[in-house]
Amino acid sequence: MKNVLVGLKRVIDYNVRVRVKNDGSGVETEGVKMSINPFDEIALEEALRIKEKGLINEIIVISIGPSESQQQLRTGLAMGADKAILIETSADLDPLTISKIFYNIVERENPLLVLLGKQGIDNDNNQTGQMLATLWGRPQATFASKIELNEKKATVVREIDLGLETIEIDLPAVITTDLRLNEPRYVKLPDIMKAKNKSLEIIPFTDFKIEVKNTLKNINIEPPEKRQKGIMVNDSQELINALKEKGLL
Repeated sequence: MKNVLVGLKRVIDYNVRVRVKNDGSGVETEGVKMSINPFDEIALEEALRIKEKGLINEIIVISIGPSESQQQLRTGLAMGADKAILIETSADLDPLTISKIFYNIVERENPLLVLLGKQGIDNDNNQTGQMLATLWGRPQATFASKIELNEKKATVVREIDLGLETIEIDLPAVITTDLRLNEPRYVKLPDIMKAKNKSLEIIPFTDFKIEVKNTLKNINIEPPEKRQKGIMVNDSQELINALKEKGLL
């Protein structure tokens, strides 16, 4: 059976205004709306479109995080994924550890393709897809804005600093998705009800026997400085004078 593995990360909803904790130890999540990482949602939408073309048979969504991540997996199932896997842990894992977990699932499920968002909007690491491809020993295509598959290869248009680049890679492979790839579909109530009957497997993180070695430590988190109030000027000369007063010219 040809299947696609899609990663779904639980993050603070992108419409929510993030607040830093008073002690500077992190951002406030208590009572805050959580959603699927937007880049991951795009990855799932692309997997659904690939399945609708008859190129794959099954979509498996996977999340690594606390028990509450079941909510995001159920949303993925409601969108159209066939089954879900939660690697349950309350630990804050680094990208390499997450990549090792994904690799264990890849070995078990033997997917044709792994689709991941290019980065999470919480830490913006942009590392997991690249690390997974290295561990798996398979090709990768990052920042995809267009994907076309055939039996053995994928043609990917990817966004780079100077524009767009088109590459062809052998399958199986890892592809990370960018914003312009697609627009995810809305979840309908009947699909939410159907998703309750789909398979959601929960695996404790400790089952993987992976040693956690976080090499980075957050010392302090603080919000950005408040923007200064703008002023109105009547003409270009007044603008130049104002910039000179601020030492910007």
